[in-house]
Amino acid sequence: MPTQIYLDNNATTQPLPEVVERMLPFLRERYANPSSVHRFGQRLRHEVDLARETVAALINARPKEIVFTSGGTESINLAIRGHLASYPEKKHVITSTVEHSAVRKVCDKLRENGYRVDEIAVDDQGRLDTAELENRITADTALVTMLHANNETGVLLDIPRVATLCKCHNVTLHVDAVQSAGKIPIDVADLPVKMLTLSAHKFHGPKGAGALYIRRRTRVEPLVVGGSQERNLRGGTENVPAIIGLAAAAECAIQRDPVGTDRVRDLRDRLETGILSDVPNAQVNGAAADRIHNTTNIAFPGLEAEAILILLSDAGIYASAGSACSSGSLEPSHVLKAMGIEPSVAKGAIRFSLSHNNTHEEIDHVVATVPKLLARLTRLAQ
Repeated sequence: MPTQIYLDNNATTQPLPEVVERMLPFLRERYANPSSVHRFGQRLRHEVDLARETVAALINARPKEIVFTSGGTESINLAIRGHLASYPEKKHVITSTVEHSAVRKVCDKLRENGYRVDEIAVDDQGRLDTAELENRITADTALVTMLHANNETGVLLDIPRVATLCKCHNVTLHVDAVQSAGKIPIDVADLPVKMLTLSAHKFHGPKGAGALYIRRRTRVEPLVVGGSQERNLRGGTENVPAIIGLAAAAECAIQRDPVGTDRVRDLRDRLETGILSDVPNAQVNGAAADRIHNTTNIAFPGLEAEAILILLSDAGIYASAGSACSSGSLEPSHVLKAMGIEPSVAKGAIRFSLSHNNTHEEIDHVVATVPKLLARLTRLAQ
């Protein structure tokens, strides 16, 4: 059995060997500034252009619609704040109750600056109330921003329906696809989405690399000024090694056999079935909803997630209590709260997020280990 079993892939993934190999020359000998006019610099400019084509192909976009950023959080800020700056007369934004903190905290700042932010509810499985969304859209609505795959539960929001509603009402839609891009097919040519965020380190690329898809004729003001890079939407010398790594990860995702996705789903289901059969009061949050194939959120009522995670970590099993950006919080997840999960249940919820690196042997070991750890916690609590 491996010394560690990594089941925290929604927090970050291991960079693929081919991604690292592709990046290395750009950390060593291919170091020129792609904005330089000399031949050395222009060769790097060509590499960045090729990378843009590859990332665009991942979501079936045009290369000119891709803006490279430092990751998902920056892309989200550019999409939301940059778009709103283009429509200063409109002061209404719509989001959901289950967004990642990168969106939630931006929305908190918007409220402080006089914006009205409506959060659309979800049901007990994490499914969005699209009827409420349609009712909340007004002539003052500047933007709808929704995630695709929930980072904690894996529940997929009905983005096709959301996009259709936004198109009918002529409202811009931004989709946070950080947990779905590179994992499941996304086709922006077939989906009326104006902006979409992705992040390399969520699908086996490097940290510090992301992109924002901006459909043609969508108005966005830059947040970082100082240079003409990225079509004047993000000033500053490009992080070429990270961009190359993002493109390499995108290329691997494009070429990945769909059978691999089915295999990860089977492992996820094997983990759920095994734990639920041995821990009678355990429950899978969002089990009845459409979910991304690699994620399960399992609650152990009456126990504390932090204590479970510590024992799992001591056993060499690495999971999470939810978003890595909010780790350390003793409060129940806002996602589970929005789903109406009882606090006594939500406080014991663990997120297991898998990748193609995981094996049947690992999952069987986790299934055999978890009940023992829970029994130990229960004895200590008595």
